[in-house]
Parts: sequence; C-alpha cells; structure tokens
Amino acid sequence: MAKTTGLPESLLNLIEYFKKFPGIGQKTAQRLAFFVLKSPAAYVKDLSEALTRVKQVVRFCKLCNNLSDEELCAICKDSGRDRGIICVVEEPTDVIAVEKTGKFPGVYHVLLGALSPLDGIGPDELKIKELLARVKEKKPKEVIIATNPDTEGETTALYLAKVLKPFNIRTTRIGFGMPIGAELEYVDQATLLKAMDSRRELA
Repeated sequence: MAKTTGLPESLLNLIEYFKKFPGIGQKTAQRLAFFVLKSPAAYVKDLSEALTRVKQVVRFCKLCNNLSDEELCAICKDSGRDRGIICVVEEPTDVIAVEKTGKFPGVYHVLLGALSPLDGIGPDELKIKELLARVKEKKPKEVIIATNPDTEGETTALYLAKVLKPFNIRTTRIGFGMPIGAELEYVDQATLLKAMDSRRELA
C-alpha cells in the first residue's frame, strides 16, 4: 500500500517549493506552507505580488553590480559617499554586511562570484574587466579587496592585486579578525569592522 501524507496535492506542492529555499528542510517547509494556508487571502495576494515584482524589477546596478530596482543603486547615487575608495566584494550580500558596520565611507564593486578554476570560473566570468575599467577612469586612491578568506577568495584577492598593480594605486586586503573559511555575510559587525580597520597592503 502506497504511503500517504493525508495532505492535499496543492499543499504538498507548496511544501516542495519551500524546501528548495537555502537552509529549509522538510519541517520548516511544512511550517511555512501551513503559515501561508492560515494567512488571510489579502496577505497571500500581497506576498505573491511581492515575489513577482522583485523578479521583475530588481537588477544589477550598472556601475557596481549591487542589487537595485533602478539603473544605479542607492549607494552609487549617494553624493555623500567617498568615490576615491572602492571596496571589492564577491556578492551583493557582502555589501549588506559591510554597510551594517556603519563605518565604511566609500563605494563598492561586486564581482558576482570568486575565481574557482575547478568550477570553470575564471576572470571572464566575473566583473573584473568592469573593475579595471572603473579604476582606469575614476583613478581611486584605494581599492580594498574584501573577498572571503577562503581558498577562492584568497585566489581572487591575489589575482586582483596582480592586475591592479599597473595602475599604481593603494590596494589593500581586509585584515585579521576574519576566521579562515568564513563568508563575509555571516561575520558579526564588530569582527568585520576590525578586519576593515586592520586591512593590509597587497604587494
């Protein structure tokens, strides 16, 4: 006799979709599905519209590759930011992490990944050409490389230091306080702030 859950097919289908979210297992997916089921119809309609809208309007900033619902993100449009300091990170979530420190005055460049030859991710798969073009045009006084302190992040940092060297600008790497293998978005604000403050020169 086939095993049955006793749940309607539509609810099972919703649970399966929730299970595809990062870090969501069967029990959490089931709780989320039941939450949606018990919620007012107006809330579910708004949720559905929010999901559709975020997919339709959110794009990458044409200058720094951060997430935005306009051509330029809020940080790039902010006239109060110091455009002479560019912090290079792997993903838009890393921008959020650095911004939470409340201490970084500059702007960002998001690579949208890290070098990983084994996975077929080379310089051409990242926004490195765009970074170099930006540095050539804007001539910043410093580029801070804030890629993750794991194998891919360190490889990326070394590569960036090499290709930035001809521009003769200060190139630094975030310093101590960052645990090896950690991802920037999961590091607490105090640790990240200390890592930014103790950044070191890259040869």
